[in-house]
Amino acid sequence: MKQQAGDLLVGARQCPSPNHDERPPDSPVDLLVIHNISLPPEQFGGPWIDDFFLNRLEPNHHPYFCTICEQRVSSHLLIRRDGELVQYVPLNLRAWHAGKSEFQGRQDCNDYSIGIELEGTDNIPYTDAQYQTLVETTRKIMTLFPSITAERIAGHCDIAPDRKTDPGPIFDWQGYMKALAHQG
Repeated sequence: MKQQAGDLLVGARQCPSPNHDERPPDSPVDLLVIHNISLPPEQFGGPWIDDFFLNRLEPNHHPYFCTICEQRVSSHLLIRRDGELVQYVPLNLRAWHAGKSEFQGRQDCNDYSIGIELEGTDNIPYTDAQYQTLVETTRKIMTLFPSITAERIAGHCDIAPDRKTDPGPIFDWQGYMKALAHQG
C-alpha cells in the first residue's frame, strides 16, 4: 500500500516500529481504539515503551521486562504524560495493538482500527495534557477517516473484554466525548 499524506501525523515524533503489516484489501479504517501502557507497570517516563514497540526491550533492566520482551506488538500512536505524541506505525498500515478482538460482531480489530496508547494505568488519572492531545489527535484522525465517528471509538476493554481492562475505569469517557464534540 502506497503511503499518502496523512499517514504520518504532523507534530508527532516519528519512531518507526517494525511491528506492522498491510491491512487486508478492502478493509476500511473505521474504528479508533484507546489503550493504556506503562513500563514498568505503574511507572512513567523513560525509553521503555519506545524500546518495547521497537523490539529492543532489554530483559535485564526490570524483572517485568523478562515476561514481555519477546512479544512483537505496536500501536499507531502513544500519548505520553506530558502530552507528547509519538507515532510508531503509519495510519494506513495495520499496527499490532488489539490482539484477539471484536467490535460489533466484526473480528480482528487490528485489520480496521487505529490504536492510540495513553501512557498510564487503569487506576491513575490521565493528565490534562494527555486529554488535550487525545482530543486534537482524534479530530485529525476523524478528518482523515470519516468512517470513524464518536460511536466508533472504543476502549481496549470494549473489544477484548475477557482479556483487557484498559484504558480503565479512571478514563474520563464523558469528558473526552464532550471535548471532542465541542467545536473550538
